[in-house]
Amino acid sequence: MNLSRPLWAPTRLLCFIRTATYSSAAVTAPATASNSSFPLKNVTKSNFEAVLSELRSHVRAADFVAIDLEMTGITSAPWRESFEFDRFDVRYLKVKDSAEKFAVVQFGVCPFRWDSAKNSFVAHPHNFFVFPRHEIQVDGPSSEFLCQTTSIEFLAKYQFDFNACIHEGISYLSRAHEDAARKRLNFAHGDETLDASSNVTNIRNQKRIGIADVLFKERMKNRLHEWRDRLLSERNMECQGQEGANDYQRQFETIFFKMRPALTLSDFTSHQTKLIQLVIKKHFEDLCFVVVDDGNANLQQLVVYVDSRDDKELLMQEVNCDRQEAAEMKIQSAIGFRHVIDLLSSEKKLIIGHNCFLDIAHIHKKFIGSLPLTAEEFVSSIGKRFPLIMDTKILLNGNGILQQRMKKSSTSLSSAFALLCPHIAFSSQSNPAFNSGVQVEVQVDDLSSSNWNSGDKHEAGYDAFMTGCVFAQACNLMGIDFVLPSENLADNEKLQKHINHLYLSWASGDIIDLSTGNRMTEPLRSNRSKRHQVKISFENIVLIWGFPANLNARKIKECISKVFGLANIVSVYHIDESAVFVQFAKPEMVSEFLDLKENLERHDDPISVLHPLTELFGAKSTHAAGYEAYKEICSSPMFKVLFADQAEAVGINQKTMSIKLKSVKGQMHEAANSSLTADMLKETTEVQGMEVGANDLRNTNYHILRSSSM
Repeated sequence: MNLSRPLWAPTRLLCFIRTATYSSAAVTAPATASNSSFPLKNVTKSNFEAVLSELRSHVRAADFVAIDLEMTGITSAPWRESFEFDRFDVRYLKVKDSAEKFAVVQFGVCPFRWDSAKNSFVAHPHNFFVFPRHEIQVDGPSSEFLCQTTSIEFLAKYQFDFNACIHEGISYLSRAHEDAARKRLNFAHGDETLDASSNVTNIRNQKRIGIADVLFKERMKNRLHEWRDRLLSERNMECQGQEGANDYQRQFETIFFKMRPALTLSDFTSHQTKLIQLVIKKHFEDLCFVVVDDGNANLQQLVVYVDSRDDKELLMQEVNCDRQEAAEMKIQSAIGFRHVIDLLSSEKKLIIGHNCFLDIAHIHKKFIGSLPLTAEEFVSSIGKRFPLIMDTKILLNGNGILQQRMKKSSTSLSSAFALLCPHIAFSSQSNPAFNSGVQVEVQVDDLSSSNWNSGDKHEAGYDAFMTGCVFAQACNLMGIDFVLPSENLADNEKLQKHINHLYLSWASGDIIDLSTGNRMTEPLRSNRSKRHQVKISFENIVLIWGFPANLNARKIKECISKVFGLANIVSVYHIDESAVFVQFAKPEMVSEFLDLKENLERHDDPISVLHPLTELFGAKSTHAAGYEAYKEICSSPMFKVLFADQAEAVGINQKTMSIKLKSVKGQMHEAANSSLTADMLKETTEVQGMEVGANDLRNTNYHILRSSSM
């Protein structure tokens, strides 16, 4: 996804879109792009099966596969943006929230294969339209997702085909949903194959059976006796068609099922069907009731004649086998686009993306299962399925040769493509200056091309192509030789230190290693001169929200500095219009600040009223807490535009109390010296009448406790 983060507009609308089944005629996307001369394979559900077969061979032969995603949004609220004051674990929670709330509408996949004979790469760009349609019934409501209007406008600006996406987009099942669907189908088929004894238990146990049911059962017994006796006496199914046109003829029709004569039951209520099952079980050992799929997604109820008990068991085995095969076909069809993800995972190819941590998070959420609660768990889960991932943005910022070539320009995908690959980006222009560098030939439907106009940026298939070209040219500039047939790119020593490193936050330079789970921060060289480096100490931060609307960061800083001194207020940072971070110079000031807030709220004397902080805490809606409260609020899936509203919805709107830093440090020191166990420390440590968990004391220099809900 190379969609630039849009500026947040206060009047921006966020809309829920619920997936629905459209009865209108399907809109089929063309096989190749019609609005651009760039050769690109557009894939919808109408041509997906055929394309998938071709893609398998392309991926298996590829040296690497570039990907890109287009989504319906990036952030669900202004305070969900990536901030400089976001701790590593909070940054992951914000990415997690984005992947959970927004939809993937387009997925670009472009395998690249080195052709030694042509001395160039051969690329196969694919542009998949994706839509979370339910092709098979699963537990829970239909899919819902958010749309960020700036993102939708952005897609529309680049001629995104919303009709093709919604009407013809390829649906999918995640692995988790597939497992749930299998259990559901197995359970449903188990119900259908149960004998009459279980289906009619409730009827049999009824204390009172109506006269209508008694008469109906007797009629059905006589009708089945008549039908069975004719089979045995005449062995001629044609005479069954000579009956009069009456209700019985309408409701009973003789057919052959599995080479056995059978009656189809129609126009009966479910209650009547259960009564028929009861009649069959009680009076007919050579008749068997079965439910089968007629091939049109409709269930057909049959009464089948069997020659013996063994024949009956054989029939039920055949029926169960057919049901399992039909269920498997439904599931395989419903898996849809996830077949592509499974292909990329099983082939263990080097996956190339550009600033792609959010892309990988979407892949996990949509096609694997729910995102883990922590970044460490996410790393473990994704590493099992995609062991080799390369982020070209990491590569461009981490290699001196590439930095020099970029000349401090933006490392956005379009900028990198234009600077590193002008011979590809402007291949239609016969400029000798563009002839240097790695050559790339595009192949679609067995038609090859090395001369085209620039494609549509921010179309996933073309962006995936650009990403692969940037990677190939970067490798060339780093001196990597593609000619060596035995060398795997992922094993190249020059790439090893960059593989599986992804930006968790590009703005701050936070990097996560998918191989080890280690975290690091690399200040971006191009931004060092621009950034007024403020060392952030999360233990020194207080979160304040719900303050009066007339207070901004400057006024809040002036207010607090009257008590703590201007030099002790490192910074005040707006999360949004309803909340700020205040960073103090020392961690103990956090406890002092929160204690002071509590004292001011408990007293209403003249001194308290005249206190400098009264302007900040005078409103009953003003709350404050340590940094852990911010993490808890960010971890909630609730959706509120204002941070203060989100905090209230999560339940963090109580008064806060703090533990003196000295007391906490003293207890930690005592615990270490006396080798107290976690349970002993929990039992012995009480401050202000509230327990402090031993784990919390070990993991932080201070601990903020909230009183029970008011």
